[in-house]
Amino acid sequence: MGMRWKPVITGLVLAGLVGGVGYAVRDKLVHPGTTTGAPGGPPPGGPGGPPPGGPGGPPGGGPGARNSVVAVQAGTVAREDVPIWFDGIGTVQAFNSVTVRARVDGELQRLDLREGQIVKAGDVLAVIDSRPLQAQLAQALAKKAQDEALLANARRDLERNLSLREFAAKQTVDTQRAQVTQYEAQLRADDAAIEAVQVQLNYTTITAPISGRIGLRSLDQGNMVRSSDQSGLVTITQVQPIAVVFTLPEKLLPAIVDAQSRGDVTVQALDREGKAVLGTGTLAVIDNMIDTGTGTIRLKATLPNDPQRLWPGGFVNVRLLASVRRGATTVPGTVVQRGPQGTFAYVLKDDQTVEQRPIKVARLEENKAIIDEGLTPGERVVVDGQYRLQPGSRVRLVDPPPRGTSPTETPTGSAAPNAAPAGAPTANANGERPRDRAPRDPNNLDAPRRRPPPTDGASPPENGPGGPASNSAAQPRPAREPS
Repeated sequence: MGMRWKPVITGLVLAGLVGGVGYAVRDKLVHPGTTTGAPGGPPPGGPGGPPPGGPGGPPGGGPGARNSVVAVQAGTVAREDVPIWFDGIGTVQAFNSVTVRARVDGELQRLDLREGQIVKAGDVLAVIDSRPLQAQLAQALAKKAQDEALLANARRDLERNLSLREFAAKQTVDTQRAQVTQYEAQLRADDAAIEAVQVQLNYTTITAPISGRIGLRSLDQGNMVRSSDQSGLVTITQVQPIAVVFTLPEKLLPAIVDAQSRGDVTVQALDREGKAVLGTGTLAVIDNMIDTGTGTIRLKATLPNDPQRLWPGGFVNVRLLASVRRGATTVPGTVVQRGPQGTFAYVLKDDQTVEQRPIKVARLEENKAIIDEGLTPGERVVVDGQYRLQPGSRVRLVDPPPRGTSPTETPTGSAAPNAAPAGAPTANANGERPRDRAPRDPNNLDAPRRRPPPTDGASPPENGPGGPASNSAAQPRPAREPS
């Protein structure tokens, strides 16, 4: 019989142990030590103690009422004119670009240009040896003088034959007329040859065809140049004005065409970070075809580029001003929150609580949200701190942190607001006071913390008045000896 009852007795003992441990844990969680006064002081809500939720305490009672007030930053719903920009990427191109080449063969006698120089149209850049062409011009002039003398003699012979009338043979008169006509044509050919040589002679002086900036030269003085050379002497690029070619999605084309029909369309070129404006100009050309591979349309803008902050071949961010929305309802972009039901915002009420209100956002532009429905200008909305809010939460307005400091950083030399007096327990980040901790045994640092014995020598009960659940006075922790 004893052997059959042994498992039953063992099970009852184990069940009693488990139940005792569970009851102790539950009692510890339900009745934590929260006394903040002197040892043996009355607990909150007891006789002589302040009631929960009274002045200076959180509203309501129990552990759930500690974080009922949330610190947030607030802003005001505004009404203003908002420009609508279309953003794209593009490259800078020279308004005009010319490669200067030699048009005659010869020696490069003089080079008057400097690399990087700004030149005007017609400025002399280089001079080629012109002596061979001057000799050809002299030959052409001499040939013309010879043909002029032959023409004069032929005309005199024709006049003599015509003066004889019926005594002159008809064949002789016709021959003389043909010879005069031949010499007149030869003179016209001589004039053309002279003009051709003069043109070639003018090519020996190379001038700038356009105004712009000179690039790196490829030849030096003394080299032989030929008209068949493809490299050329130098390249001139016109940078004032300058062009920017960029792309935008094809779905924006109707709005761009509509904006261009109303007048000049403003275009801005920004740096790679999209912050600094490098130049402002107008839209010049919309390409006549959409790129089917990318679904984009190419556009070209012209900018004065004064001062010269844009350089041909550079990458820029481009903004095109499509329109200006007059009297739009706007809030900071951080006000807009997204949830399962769509976008919403937290609106501040007069009783310092918040209301979760659905809104309809038309567009986000430069960290501003344009609101179509849901908000009215003048209302107060939560700008920062929404992640801790729920509908109906009570809030406390705080100022944004100064620039250059994090939100949790306290400025140097200034005391924290609402600082506790010296000797009082300090509150943690959530506004609650840390629990009082009993000191460890200095002789056994690995032992659990234990409450100090009462000063009157009486042993306190486990859960009665003055026991661990009510005696929460903080005792000084002994210094730990260095190892």
